[in-house]
Amino acid sequence: MRWRSSGLSLFLLLSIFVLKSATELRICAYNVQKFDSAKASDERLMHYLKLVLTRCDISLLQHVVDPDGRAIEKLLSVLNRGSDRYEEYDYEAVASESLGNSPDDKQKYVFIYRMQTVNVTGQYQYRSQQSFVREPFVVRFQSKNASIGEFILVPLHSEPSKAVQEINKLYDVFVEVSKKWNNTNVMFLGDFHASCAYVKRSDRKNIRLFMKSEFSWLIRNREDTTVTDATSCAYDRIVVHGEPFLRAIKPFSAKVFDLGAEFKMSRSEVVQLSDHYPVEVVLKSSALLLQATPLLSLISASVILWSFLSAL
Repeated sequence: MRWRSSGLSLFLLLSIFVLKSATELRICAYNVQKFDSAKASDERLMHYLKLVLTRCDISLLQHVVDPDGRAIEKLLSVLNRGSDRYEEYDYEAVASESLGNSPDDKQKYVFIYRMQTVNVTGQYQYRSQQSFVREPFVVRFQSKNASIGEFILVPLHSEPSKAVQEINKLYDVFVEVSKKWNNTNVMFLGDFHASCAYVKRSDRKNIRLFMKSEFSWLIRNREDTTVTDATSCAYDRIVVHGEPFLRAIKPFSAKVFDLGAEFKMSRSEVVQLSDHYPVEVVLKSSALLLQATPLLSLISASVILWSFLSAL
């Protein structure tokens, strides 16, 4: 009985080790609605924002109004402040310049990422003010945790009145950056205003990301990414290109994240942080396959041993 128990324990131990090693990669996008130094100085709001961002390996923040960079510095300081739950990760940021046609409404795209799980391998500011009010700031990431390996994130916070034209022009961005980096593993994410009055059903025929079958819209048209009861619109989206990237997505992981329900926040507290909910998706782990391969023979041997000893 002792040897039988030992064989079972060995099998379970090796199996648990393999499964624990399978670390997925969560990518999030959040329109933080005029995130500036004033909002960054509100400790209560920063506490909730930390809870949101520390769930994610990569977070795209939009509507960041931070010309001198102090708001993002403050945010990184809060994220990197040690805590019992999140102290295993360090966070860094990569940000665009301030973008926009109006001096009173210059915004940045900011990517916050975990340094232990993600590397930035390239960045590129797309240039075409005729196409976008806030041109995409494109970042290439690499992660040993993700089965897709290296991938490209293309953000967009569209100008509402030009949403159809700007979303359509994302295809031109795709063509340019996929050639630049010889990589078609491209994800588009952000507040596209891709719903309700800004993008109607009849407008989809004028948007190549809708019409071309190689693009998959992971946040569906029926979702509501807005906080207030006055709207029920799928403004915020995540779109991936190609079958390889789609296969790398964990099934049913793309969703709208209800931070109010998760963190027991009142509706007014959620709205003070933003009038949008974050959206997110999870990439499958490469670690399970990588760890299982060298251990496969050991696990198989333990199964055989356990079966043999069980028969005694």
